[in-house]
Amino acid sequence: MASSQHFCTFLLDGHFFGTPVPQVQEVIQYQNMTRVPLAPEVVSGLINLRGQIVTAIDLRRRLGFQDRPPDQLPMNVVVRTSEGAVSLLVDEIGDVIEVEEEMLESPPETLQGFAREVVSGVYKLPGRLLLVLDIERVVDHRMDEKASQDGAISATNSGSAGARRTTRRME
Repeated sequence: MASSQHFCTFLLDGHFFGTPVPQVQEVIQYQNMTRVPLAPEVVSGLINLRGQIVTAIDLRRRLGFQDRPPDQLPMNVVVRTSEGAVSLLVDEIGDVIEVEEEMLESPPETLQGFAREVVSGVYKLPGRLLLVLDIERVVDHRMDEKASQDGAISATNSGSAGARRTTRRME
């Protein structure tokens, strides 16, 4: 019997991404953020989720895409990491989809630079590819240097500064 996995999907600059459902804490609409002085440009700010202070990382900037248009508010995909909850700012939330694990393929050769480091694999779906993100690597500030050196998902978009973990808990 084939084993399957569920992914929470989202769109980012026209690309279809997913993360395993067990890593997702919640999906919420745009939240007002408190800016963090001197934070890396990928850190959009901090949001308060029912008393839990969560760092919001702009996934467009993290992956080196162009900034989202000013009239388009991002959505929040709050994920669980080894260091706590982090909000990933995305363009649009997709569906939860189920895929067969044996359909997972290596990232395509055309995927280069930093994106190759954070995309753990792809699933060929009807009409598009699902790019599976390794959330731990996306939020790992040690990947900053790698992102700066390698550039981003597209050769036409240049580098992305990294995200430092600035999550603080209210006591």
